[in-house]
This record gives sequence, C-alpha cells and structure tokens, in this order.
Amino acid sequence: MASGRHTGGSRSRIRRRARAFLVTCMGAVLAAASITAAPTQAAAATAPGKDPFYTPPSSLNGQPGDIIRSRQSVFTLAPITKLPYPGVKSWQVMYQSTSATGEPIAVTGTVLVPTKKWTGQGSRPLVSYGVGTRGLGDSCAPSYTLSQGTDYEGLFIANALNQGWAVAITDMQGLGTPGMHTYEVGRAQGHAVLDMARAALKLEAAGLNAQTPVGLMGYSQGGTSVGWAAQLADSYAPELNLKGAATGGVPADLIAVADHLDGNMAVAFAFMAAVGFDAAYPELNLEGYLNDRGRQLLQRAQDVCLTSIDGVVTLIDTAFDDIDDYVTTNPLNTEAWRNRLNEHKLGSIRPSVPVLQYQGRIDNIIPYGQAATLRQDWCRLGANVTWRPDPIGTHVTGMVTYLPQATSFLADRFAGKPVSGNC
Repeated sequence: MASGRHTGGSRSRIRRRARAFLVTCMGAVLAAASITAAPTQAAAATAPGKDPFYTPPSSLNGQPGDIIRSRQSVFTLAPITKLPYPGVKSWQVMYQSTSATGEPIAVTGTVLVPTKKWTGQGSRPLVSYGVGTRGLGDSCAPSYTLSQGTDYEGLFIANALNQGWAVAITDMQGLGTPGMHTYEVGRAQGHAVLDMARAALKLEAAGLNAQTPVGLMGYSQGGTSVGWAAQLADSYAPELNLKGAATGGVPADLIAVADHLDGNMAVAFAFMAAVGFDAAYPELNLEGYLNDRGRQLLQRAQDVCLTSIDGVVTLIDTAFDDIDDYVTTNPLNTEAWRNRLNEHKLGSIRPSVPVLQYQGRIDNIIPYGQAATLRQDWCRLGANVTWRPDPIGTHVTGMVTYLPQATSFLADRFAGKPVSGNC
C-alpha cells in the first residue's frame, strides 16, 4: 500500500483543515448523539455486556440456525419514550452459526413480525436484513439498539415491516456476544445472515415455516453480508426458500477498499476491518504490526460504536491519516494478510437467486470500481444480476435512494415475477 500522500507541514495543514471541516459538518451528529446518550446510559444495566442473555452456553451441540434461547423484546424508533413500534411483535434470539474457520459459534439477533394478517400471495415473506457498520463494541449490537430506539437503520427495517414482511436482523459474530466483532469477514457474516433466517423460521411464536419465502437485504457492511449469503446459500442453507437478494454499497474487494480508504476521511473503517480479521484469524497477529499510536487506537476503539460521541470523535481524529501512521509494517503488504483478505473477495461463486446490486458512482467510502468488478464477475458466472449504478450517488445518499429499489425488487421476487437482469 502506498502512503505519505502529502509531506511535512503541507500534510499537517491539510489534515487540520479537513478535520475542522469534519467537525463542523458532524456537529449535528454530535448533538444528536448527546441527546440519545442519557437514555442509553440509563438502560446500561440491560446492555449486552451486563445482560446474561448474551452469554453463550459452555458448549454448542446443535445445528446452524438452531435457537439456543429466545425472549420477547420490543422494537422501537423512540429513544426517549421507547414506545413500541405499532403492530409488530419482537423477539431477541440466540442461535447457532458458523465462524469463518468452520467452528460453531453463538450469535444473537432479532425477529420482527407484523401482527396484521398477511393478505398477499402465499405465505408471509421473511427478509433477513444485513445491517451496515455499527462499530466494535457490544453495545453496538442491533438487537440492543433496535430495542432502545437508537438504531440508525430502524426506519429502513420499519419500511420492510410496513410491507407486511417479517424481518430478521443478525448481530453477527462478536456484537453482543463475547469476543471481538469479526467486522467485514464476509463468510462469517454470510453464515450469520442465513442462520438468522433459519432461526426465525424455527421460532414457533413467529408463525413462519419452511415454505416461507426468504429475501436478503443489506447495504455497506450489510452489502457484504448479503452478497456472501447469496453466494453461500446453495451450499450452506439449501433448504431455505430463497427468492432474491438486494445488496448495495458493497465492499466486495477489501484490498481495493483499503487502498481507497488509506488517507481517506473514513480510514477508520479500514482499521476496523483489520481488527475484525485479526479476531477471525488470530495468527494474523495484528498487534505485532502496530506502533505505539496504533496500539493506543486499538485499545480505544474496542468498545466504540460509531453513532456514539466517542465513535464520532474517533472518526474525526483518524480522518485523512495514512495506515502507515499506525504501523511499523503495513500488514496489507504481507502475503498472510493479503491471502486472508482475498479469501473473502466476493465474486467467485454464482448466486443462485436474482440479485439487485446498487452502487453510487461517487461513493466516497466504498469505491465504485471494485463494485463494478463484482457485477462483472457474477455476470461471467451466469448470475441473474440487475445492476443499478447511481451517477450522483455517494455512500450515505446511496443508502437512502437504494431503499425503494430494494423494496420493489424483493416485492416482485416474493410475487413470483420474473426478472432477467442486465448483464
């Protein structure tokens, strides 16, 4: 990886000005975070780190998707009053899944089902929803934030519920449950999404069954999760009645993404991915590559959620830094790290169901080129891909403009409408 895009005083001045600009732009985010901090802290006694529900049993003897435990919960969009979203039943579940190395693991998540009777064609559909980046701390777990009204994708999930669909949201490995979150380790995330669907179908109170049509939806990190779930479904969960996958802003090639993020305002995401891969593959020994500044950042970031004040401050503090500022040797230049990252490069397996792939051309976080390459790779394998590039889409705006297309795409798949894609 190249580094040192600027030198000496020039580089320092550019960073100071850029960070000052970020502070100004993110003032509203900080204000919003301070508003929600009080109720979040008031509920700290039930946060995952202090809630025995999130502690797995000493041994796992079931099959992927088996429910270990479950309890009624609440889905809310109201961080202060925590009034339940109307017309929705909610459960938190712990279920068995599979790590990237094939080991059985316990993962938590949420199952949401509208109370209104399904009047559409066939059985009520289920969407297994892959969330975007949360952070590395246990309090970032979607099963917790969705119950507190502090989840930034709550409205997106409510949109799916408003279609009459059931929605299952995995916390993924290490969010809520013990151990570090394996951030952007695609195979583990894909397993978690598929096993979350399996768990929802096995939750008797949810009223779903093996014939339930299943769709996948996710953006950003969720795009990685859904992309891998679509690739692995045939071999890993062939019994699912999978109908389609909608995935946007996909980090498909993590080496290309890291190269793009090096010196970028969002370089913190590259640091998080390094932590995630180190958690999945301890032999990578991330700490052995870090200098003092890198070790300090690693220690500080382990419990950070991006939507918290600490998370925003971390994003600002690292903005426009180079990876080389935090390491003695850049792990991205080593064979061990590149091999592991390439194992999780999307595009080598054909999804067996139609896929909607959406990408902003001016995405400032996830580069357009590697997403376009994913489309080409899937098409070359014979996949049914509907490609929707947005000529003016950034990473944040893409998440919003992508939602109606994703919703419509899955609705058509649930209705049995054919789609030929545009490969």
